[in-house]
Amino acid sequence: MPRWKKILYSLLITAALVAGGLFGWTFLQRPDTCTGGIERIGGECIGVNGSGYDFGTPEISAVARAIGQENKRIEGQPHVTVAMMMPFQSDKAALRRQMRSDLQGAYLGQLQANEGEGEPPKIRLVLANPGRDYAQQSKVVDTLLRMAASSKDRLRAVTGLNLSLDATEKAVGRLTENKIPVLASRITGDRIANEDGADGMAKSRFPGLARIIPTNHDVAQALADFNGDRGRENRRTVLVYDSRPDSYDESLAKAFSGIEEKGPPGPAAMSFASPAIDEAGSTGNQFTQIANNICDTQADTVYFAGRTLHLRLFALKLAQVGCEKRHYTVISGSDAASLRQNLTAKDWEQLRGADGRAKVTVQYAAPAHPDAWSTELTAWHKKWRASHDREPTRDELPQYLTEPKAALDDLKKLIETTRRKGTDLGSAPSLEDSRTPLVYDGMVTIGTALHQVQSGDATKVPGLEDVGREWSQLQSRHRVRGTSGLICLTSGGNPYDKPVAVVELDPGQEGRGKLKFVGLGWPTGREQPKNCVIPSHTP
Repeated sequence: MPRWKKILYSLLITAALVAGGLFGWTFLQRPDTCTGGIERIGGECIGVNGSGYDFGTPEISAVARAIGQENKRIEGQPHVTVAMMMPFQSDKAALRRQMRSDLQGAYLGQLQANEGEGEPPKIRLVLANPGRDYAQQSKVVDTLLRMAASSKDRLRAVTGLNLSLDATEKAVGRLTENKIPVLASRITGDRIANEDGADGMAKSRFPGLARIIPTNHDVAQALADFNGDRGRENRRTVLVYDSRPDSYDESLAKAFSGIEEKGPPGPAAMSFASPAIDEAGSTGNQFTQIANNICDTQADTVYFAGRTLHLRLFALKLAQVGCEKRHYTVISGSDAASLRQNLTAKDWEQLRGADGRAKVTVQYAAPAHPDAWSTELTAWHKKWRASHDREPTRDELPQYLTEPKAALDDLKKLIETTRRKGTDLGSAPSLEDSRTPLVYDGMVTIGTALHQVQSGDATKVPGLEDVGREWSQLQSRHRVRGTSGLICLTSGGNPYDKPVAVVELDPGQEGRGKLKFVGLGWPTGREQPKNCVIPSHTP
């Protein structure tokens, strides 16, 4: 073989080997994916998807598929994208069921916004999984920023955000810094909120952030308002709080400690340390010691600043101690809305004791409850007839009760219509734990803002800042009639005097206990004004 051919063959072989090596290296460096656009990181599927992907969580498969089908239905119509950002994977069945409830609310809210208003733009809903405890939120926020800048995706709002964590706060901060409107439907931590000044002027740490759930401070004030009206002046209270860094626990503990009690002073606050939101660690042993210490005091009411998992363990330990046959009331925040579905038949037996009497009753401020409006309206009518000796006219009826009741009735009809159409949502949506109605209200609020900005111009794509500025306009005449109460947003994007449904887990005398609505609490100490007009000096 001529020498020049040998040289040519050698060069070709070398080039092939180099190319093959580069291909192999590139192949090895490619990210591991769960599906298109979803990266596998540490065993979790991280990313954003709107085609019906369930992130490997079978409990949300049906409702994720329904969202994907609705997205496909509106493809050819003027639409924008809204992202539902929250963890979508867990090894705990109770948390997976909560995800399903949240997504059912998001889907039903998407339907209401797309069909109920009837005006463009429609909402394309995508699911954004930031991983457990929002640990991978930065990667997801990167994707959302690209989607906001994309003429194809047109991302115009982010919602979901169900945990008050430092990582959640960072995500909200970065999103709002980049002008992306955020509507938090389930965050109660005070740190992830804008401050409303006494004159109504906002101090916007997160410009473009709105919330439809009261902060922990407002929840504590509402609970104090409710209990203050129920003759609890002689109660003795003690605060039990989780010292683990967690903005929900921290702000709830601060809010509870700020309540001015009318009764005699109780014992000093007692702390415990949990390893994580959904891990017990040694808390069982800590709670035994705390319960024994409480037993040696005269305290009968416990303010508990901690997560649902730890609240369950604490209530059971308090019931086990059973000192002097004392009955305890444990009061907690909105995270406790998931407590009932985590209690077993054995737990209920323990809470009521061998004599069939309740040892521990858990009271908490739920963001919503399906019995709230009808129960309160019945009581209102009774008082009215007693003082006026006639039936009220339509204009005399309390809007703060009638309008939320009408919104709840509409949601029930939508659920029934969806069922009749044969749409599989994985299970029948439950309204009792507040998740479905509250997330639904969030989507309806976003839809209302989008339609207000659009002003009937179907060719116009709402700007990011236009949507963010619209939050503070949703008050008075433009109030949102939410199933969880009237949503009227301040200049800081906070819900003004949003009521909380005070509910109690009543062990009863046998079987599984009941979740009982016992009344409404108002952060300002009084119901919202007519037409939800926000006064110039907000309390």
